Amino acid sequence: MFDRNKTFKLIFDVLQVVVFSFVFYWGIRATVADARVVPTPSMLPTIQLQDRLIVDKISYDFAAVKRGDVVVFRPPSNVDQSGTDWVKRVIGLPGEKVEIRDGKVFINEKELTEPYELEKPAYTYGPIVVPEGSYFVLGDNRNNSKDSHYWGELSNQNIIGKVFIRYWPLNRVGSLDIGI
Repeated sequence: MFDRNKTFKLIFDVLQVVVFSFVFYWGIRATVADARVVPTPSMLPTIQLQDRLIVDKISYDFAAVKRGDVVVFRPPSNVDQSGTDWVKRVIGLPGEKVEIRDGKVFINEKELTEPYELEKPAYTYGPIVVPEGSYFVLGDNRNNSKDSHYWGELSNQNIIGKVFIRYWPLNRVGSLDIGI
């Protein structure tokens, strides 16, 4: 037998769960973590085309950006206005002198060891001193990346978060930490 009150209660309960789930999902995405798909080869070999990444949006509220972190950010508006977020590796920190010459990156005159880069840079850059509140970021695929050597330093305000983990493809699931 059809009970109208039970049917309405069931519909109301289901709607509550759906609305709560939707609000919870968007709240998490807006404040804690989000997923990204990598559309370009600029971070090869570390990140492959179409890798799926989880971005930690809150860790930089409690800890500083470190050299070697792989970050997701909004590119400077004079470089890209598509609304697409970019992924690069933090190389130079505020106040550091950065120079690229002879296929090597130097931080404060000391050569940086980079086990993650695809190939040595075929260009020169700098020297420059990274301004306060900014970072020098490069793609691991140095010769095929629009990055700080192309458009300058990245403002801290443009950083969305740190890449936390790769979740797809399954055979490459894991952290991107290199530990430099």
